[in-house]
Formats: sequence, structure tokens, C-alpha cells
Amino acid sequence: MTSSIRLGADIGGTFTDIALECRGRITSTKVLTSYAAPEQAILDGMDIVLAEAGIGYGDLEIVIHGTTLATNALIERRGARTAFVTTEGFRDVIEMRTESRFDQYDLNLTLPTPLVPREDRFTVAGRIGAQGQELAPLDEAALNAIADRIAAGAYGAVAIGFIHSYLNPAHEVRAREIIAAKLELPISISSEVSPQMREFERFNTVCANAYVRPQMASYLDRLQVRLKDRGASCRVFMIHSGGGLVSVETAAEFPVRLVESGPAGGAIFAADVARRFGLEKVVSYDMGGTTAKICLIEDFAPKTARSFEVARTTRFAKGSGMPISIPVIEMIEIGAGGGSIAWVDAMGRIQTGPESTASEPGPASYQRGGERPAITDADLILGKIDPDNFAGGAIRLSTRLAATAIAAHVGDRLGLSPQSAAFGIGEVVDENMANAARVHAVENGKDISDNIMVAFGGAAPLHAARLCEKLGIDRCLVPPGAGVGSAIGFLKAPFGYESLASRIIGLSGFDAAAINALIADLRSTATGFVRQGASGRIGCEITAFMRYRGQGWEIPVPLPDRAFADADVEMIRARFLEAYARFFGRAIDGLSGLEIEIVTLSVKAADERPAPEPAELTLGRRTVAAAQSRPVFDPSSAGPLPTGIVARGSLVAGDRVAGPAVIVERETSTVVTAPFDAVMQTDGSLLILRKEIV
Repeated sequence: MTSSIRLGADIGGTFTDIALECRGRITSTKVLTSYAAPEQAILDGMDIVLAEAGIGYGDLEIVIHGTTLATNALIERRGARTAFVTTEGFRDVIEMRTESRFDQYDLNLTLPTPLVPREDRFTVAGRIGAQGQELAPLDEAALNAIADRIAAGAYGAVAIGFIHSYLNPAHEVRAREIIAAKLELPISISSEVSPQMREFERFNTVCANAYVRPQMASYLDRLQVRLKDRGASCRVFMIHSGGGLVSVETAAEFPVRLVESGPAGGAIFAADVARRFGLEKVVSYDMGGTTAKICLIEDFAPKTARSFEVARTTRFAKGSGMPISIPVIEMIEIGAGGGSIAWVDAMGRIQTGPESTASEPGPASYQRGGERPAITDADLILGKIDPDNFAGGAIRLSTRLAATAIAAHVGDRLGLSPQSAAFGIGEVVDENMANAARVHAVENGKDISDNIMVAFGGAAPLHAARLCEKLGIDRCLVPPGAGVGSAIGFLKAPFGYESLASRIIGLSGFDAAAINALIADLRSTATGFVRQGASGRIGCEITAFMRYRGQGWEIPVPLPDRAFADADVEMIRARFLEAYARFFGRAIDGLSGLEIEIVTLSVKAADERPAPEPAELTLGRRTVAAAQSRPVFDPSSAGPLPTGIVARGSLVAGDRVAGPAVIVERETSTVVTAPFDAVMQTDGSLLILRKEIV
């Protein structure tokens, strides 16, 4: 992708971030998200950056967009009424789930209700077997009757999920043909949306895709029309949850792949920073207006997974949410953003989130009618934020309203002053984020303190240094453009797509020809999507998800991108044993009769992007004194300290600012707490490092 004028647009829960790359220069802005018409915020932000760059809509060569709209529709249950057609006997799979309990001893366990209620689920006779063979023919007469019932109901979409269709999609394809002949509704089939084994996850994913499809298609159509009305003639691409770019047409057909698309851009942004500085172990920390996201990045690439959960009913509890079985950048997300609401629970403890004030009405200090205190209000009271320079001065904050809200909802209940209550709010949210980071690292067998942090998002630089204190991390990078990091990440994302297929193949019966044919089919699908936007060289990554037979889950095993021969079975076995030992400490090969099997194969295709210009971390030798100061609350001394205020634009490479300090810029501010200093790097990044590192 060689376009010289490109624009990234990221719709978040509170702010919409716009980043314009025009002939090597980044221009960016933040505007409040419009819930009634999300595309309006994009256009408002585009007006600002295009005017600043001195170009028009017609000069744009590509627009890259990511959004949380699909995620929000699933969480808030604002999708279309969906009819689900499934195999006879499997009507209640999406309600019965896997019958596992994420909390074994909780008698009042709460799980998300199915997207499709029982009365909207229809069953039809016909059966595909576990090896892909047809055991019973599809009852087409019954399908015609079902189509009539759907046509007579007030449905907005149809989902089709048959047992074992990931092996043989013939029944699903035929069912779509029959239903489509009688009604004009979008129809999603599970063998295309998520061709993986495990029917609960696959059925839930196809239902989610159908549920959000009409809403997302309408939104994407409106966005393209309004861009054309303003003179834009360029193509629009979407970033998907796996971190690659796909066409708007693909996104409209498979909108479930857009869930977590915004955070994926942030992980790509952090990975680019890691590659630039040659950092092999990085933890990305993205805190915006609504949520905070933590992602581990190893060898310059974010960790990925084949599934994730949305709408968890219990924080940090795997299994308490709605599973979405698609490729995704793996991260942990909590309701800890600038707009997250602070409150006091029944035990008299300060809590934050997950409820957010969002952009409407926003935190109390926004002066837009909000009355409940948010993290931004606490940061304002603590002196971290300049009330006259928030979002580049576009939003004037009221310290009085922030103090009033904190006192009314937190301070008065606990007998604390507004400042002490604000300190408590800040400590709780920072500890919640630290716990989330520890949990995520431990679940992946990592020590979080071994990493360098990359902080971005409008609120992350305000909290990053304190988070490093809690996690024992010595260094943190705040890249240029950190306030709109995800939008900049969109500009760095490759055109990419991952195709998967589940086939249980025991190594004792390894058939190289069959494996090669399956991989070739997956490669054709993945590269076909990539070619919609890329014309250069495409690289592929092959991954086998493998296990010992009888185990309940698989581990990823990278394989070489080449044709396999029957003799390669030993190479694949050795790679599995190596990966297993890396995950669990040791392999258990050698036990009599313990078969190793491939469960799912994946081909990830992406166009090759140029590597960022390398840079080296500098520790700085030239100390810069702040020209002005203001009192900012210091956690270590539990009181305000005179704190230097430095404009980021005034620093040059090698300048070192001693903490405590606040380094200000248009879209965020970086708080350097007392144990740290900050050093300007050659690429414009700020390195926050402990004072003893010289």
C-alpha cells in the first residue's frame, strides 16, 4: 500500500479519533462521538484535519476505519431480530452453552442470555456426520415452510448453523438458497462465518454476525454516501479484529469480524513502536474514554487467538461472556476509561466502571449535563489535566463541577475531601488496571515486569507512570500521536485476512496430499480477500492448532509455508512437542498410545509492509528545566507537589525532564511521577524511565 494521503478514523465510546497521513506528516484530532449518527463525528473530525493539512476530500487516496459499533450492539442488544435455523435436536445449543461453570460454587451464576430467543429458533431434519458424510438428507419441504414463517414475522436477519457444517457446508448452502428465494433478508451461514468445530461457539458466532449485519451494513452505506457527497472518491477499508484490513463489502457481509476492530489498531500501533526500537517484549496499554486494554506483544507481533468473549457478566471471568469464534488480537479489556463512573459499593469501597458516562453526557466536568463523577473528573481535581487545554482546548472543563460530583457520590459518603476522594478513585482504577495486566500475563505464562510498556490513548499517558510503579516496570514509551494511537495504527495495518478450517487429523494417519490441498484452499480464500486492497507481494503464515487426543483444547504450532511431504510428520511432531513444552513446562510424549492430532489449520495472509525506520533508545544527558509549574497530587507523598509543566513540542531528542512533571500536548498529557524521568527520543517518542537508570 503506497498511498501518500491516507486517513484513519476510530470511533470509540467517548471520542472519535482521526489521523491523516499526508506526504509523511501526521495531522490528528479528537471529537466527541455522536451516538445518533456515528458517521457525523468522522466527518466533523475529517473537516478539521483536512483544513489543517490544506487539502480536500477529493485528495484522499484511502480511508481506513475501525469502530466499536458492532461490539456495542452486542453488549447493548441493539441488533436486528434474528431467526436461527439449525439441525433438528440442536435448537437449544446456544442457551445450554457448554454446561461449564466459570464459578463452580456460585449458586446465582449469571450468564448472557442468547441473542436469539427460543421462539425465534427453527429446526429442520437432515444430518451431516462427524467425518463430513451425509447421514440424512436435508428436509427441503420443511425448510420452505420455515421460510414462509420467517417471511411472515418481523425479522431483520437470518442465521443458519447446522451440525458439522464446518466439514461439509452443502446443507447450509442449500438452506440459504431455499430461504433466499422467499425473502429478502441478509442470511449468514456458520460454515462461512466461522468454519471451526465446537457447535456452541460456531452457532453463537453466526447468530452474532446476523444480529449486527443490518445495522452495520446501513451504517457503512451511509458513511460511503456522505463521503462521496463531500467529494471523496477513494475506497474505504475496515480494520478487523485480527489486525488486518478488509474491504467495506467484506465487512458488511461479516461484521462480526469488526468486533474489537478499534483496539486491534492500537495493538498494531504498539507493535510498530516495538519493531522500530527492536523491543522483543512489550505490553501495550491503551486507555481511552470508555475502556482500558492490555495486550502482550512478542517478537514485534501482538498475541492472537481464535476466539474471545464479549459482554462478560463477571469481570476477568473466562466463560462468563458471549463467545465469538473468529481470529482476534488477544487482549484483556476492562471498563476503566476516562469516562468510567466512580461509585461507592455497599461495603463502603470505592469502585470504578464498568458503566461509563461516554460522550453523552460525559463526565461532570464536561459541562454537558453529567452529574456523576468519572475518572477524568478525578484526574482534573488531582491536577493532572489543565481545564483550559483539554482536547487542545476544544472542551473546557469545570473543576467546580468535578469537585461537586466527586463530593456528592464518593467523598461525602466516606468522609473524604474531594481531593482525597479523587486520589482514592485514581488508585482504585490504577490498581484495577494493574491487576488486569498481571492476570493477562500470568494466563500467558509471562512476567509482566520483563516488558517495556507502550502507552497510548487519550487517558493512558496520564496513568502510565503510576501503573509502571505498581507493576515493577522500569521503562515506558509514549509515542508521538499517542492520544490517537489506534487511528494511527490503522494507517500501519496491512491488508490481511485469516482463513481457518477444522479437520481432525491424527499424526499416525498423516496424509501430506490432503493437508496440502486443504492449505491451498485456505490460502486461496485468504489471499482473495487481501487482493481486494493490495497489489504487492503477499506473505502467508501457516499455523496448526494441535493437541493430544482426548484433550479439550489446542495450542498453536507454527509450520513452514511450503508443500508438505509424508516424511514431514516427524517435523510437525517435534514442533508440537516444543510448543507444548513452552506452554506447559514439559511435553508428555512417549506415553504408550498417546496420539497427537491436528484439529484446525489456519492460513493468515497479509501484504508485506515496509519496516519502520529503526531507532535506538537514548537515556538523555541534557536536563531541561520546566518554565512553569502547578500543584499536582503525588501518590508517593499522598499530597500535591510543585510539578513542572513542559510542552512536548518544545523538547528535542536527548532532552531529559525530571519528575514530577506533566508533559502536555494537544490530545493528551503525560504525567511523570516522582520516581521517574522522561527523555525525548529521536523519533519523537517519550521514554519514561526510573531515575536510577542513567
